[in-house]
Amino acid sequence: MGKFVIKETKTGIKFDLKAGNGEVIATSEVYTTEAACKNGIASVTKNAPVAAIEDQTEEGFATQKNPKFEIYTDKAGEFRFRLKAKNGEVIAVSEGYKAKKSCENGIESVKKNVVDAPTVKAE
Repeated sequence: MGKFVIKETKTGIKFDLKAGNGEVIATSEVYTTEAACKNGIASVTKNAPVAAIEDQTEEGFATQKNPKFEIYTDKAGEFRFRLKAKNGEVIAVSEGYKAKKSCENGIESVKKNVVDAPTVKAE
């Protein structure tokens, strides 16, 4: 089972969603307060399981309604995803993946791991 880990950074507070094996599968923006960070977690928990997938690496891709996962390629040519809430805000992002299939697996992992994921503070 996955878990959300809240941790402080130099500029605020963020969360990582970790899979059961401890791998980070999604990361948030940096929030100014812990309450805002927890609201972000609640939004990911609510939106991820029902989010459509919009593959922006395909030519002529079909635009999906929010909430959605967007698959795109970064400047280094790696595949990444971002999860957008109903209001269009980006609420979680992934690391870079060499293969698109790995990126798609990351999305599936997020959808699975947010269900009943506890929130803990980093050690």
